[in-house]
Amino acid sequence: MSIQSDALQGPQSANPKRAMQWATLIGMLYLLLVSVSMIGSGFKWAVGEQAKELFEFASNPVAGLMIGIVGTALIQSSSTVTAIIVGLVAGGLPVAMAIPMVMGANIGTTVTNTLVSLGHARCKDEFRRAFACATVHDFFNLFAVAIFLPLEMMTGFLAKISAWLVSPLMQADNLSLKGLNFIKPLTKPVVSGAKSVFEIFPGSFGGVALVLFGILLVVVSITVMGKLMKKLMVGKAREVLNGAIGRGPVHSIASGTLVTILVQSSSTTTSLVVPLVGTNVLSVRQVYPFTLGANIGTCITALLAATAVTGGNAVFALQIALVHLSFNVLGILVIFGIPFLRELPLKAAELLADYAAKTKLAVVAYLTAVFVVLPGLVLSVS
Repeated sequence: MSIQSDALQGPQSANPKRAMQWATLIGMLYLLLVSVSMIGSGFKWAVGEQAKELFEFASNPVAGLMIGIVGTALIQSSSTVTAIIVGLVAGGLPVAMAIPMVMGANIGTTVTNTLVSLGHARCKDEFRRAFACATVHDFFNLFAVAIFLPLEMMTGFLAKISAWLVSPLMQADNLSLKGLNFIKPLTKPVVSGAKSVFEIFPGSFGGVALVLFGILLVVVSITVMGKLMKKLMVGKAREVLNGAIGRGPVHSIASGTLVTILVQSSSTTTSLVVPLVGTNVLSVRQVYPFTLGANIGTCITALLAATAVTGGNAVFALQIALVHLSFNVLGILVIFGIPFLRELPLKAAELLADYAAKTKLAVVAYLTAVFVVLPGLVLSVS
């Protein structure tokens, strides 16, 4: 009798817990929308008429790229950084200056899977395969930036494509989003309440405090969302993963996109396959397109964040979210679509992995050069 009663109590006790997790997830999504709106409002309040002077620090596109790399490497979430960038654009940061930051976020997020590969360091062959799997995503993003950042600087093609994509949402007489204003009644009371609290600070310091508070809430909301999504969805994500690899590159990219949307983290998606390659269950070539789908899936957070923005800059907030999506889709079409370019990230990752298998100093040198020394030099010169 006691065994039967325990078996009956198991599912019953699990259901309220699962319902609570879903309710918390919805609460965190609302918190994300509120926090992005806070960043935009605080930015406008803090900057005021001094916007041009404040934005001069990022007028160099390479400096903007490095800000995106360093910020994402520190926070370890491109979703968080792009959501913050959406909030800054909502507050007046020009789209052209935000584009390199978004590109940098793609590179900065790749540190996690590189660190995951170190778990295989005790076996040289396992580590070589795992490290190649981890860095193929790094090199793809590095090559994408190397191709598209100079093109963007010369032509502004991403700004033009994203402007074309948002143009149907623009009214003839102003720059407001018709379809997304339903969010404003939900977020405005909380944002207004926060602003009234931070009015205790003199001058523009209240705006700075509101921005910092908004950034803190973005980090908290996305971190909690990520943990909840892993608990709720990681089983389904693994099912998709098991059925995805080996069915062809298009199916693999689509599966990588879906898994990343499910777990709300490109780092989690790419980290899932590192042990599989390390233990020789899959090859680097097989998981390569799957990791590219993570680049597309991670764009969902910025698009969600953009729905929190209303008013004159709403269209620009959506535009920068669409820049992120366009950059990642075009990167796959160009680099993975052209056979010669498709092989470059694979060859670079395998070459670096060979060096890393011989000496772990190669790992330290790579991480330090890409994520510390190069950004530091560029930012100090800028």
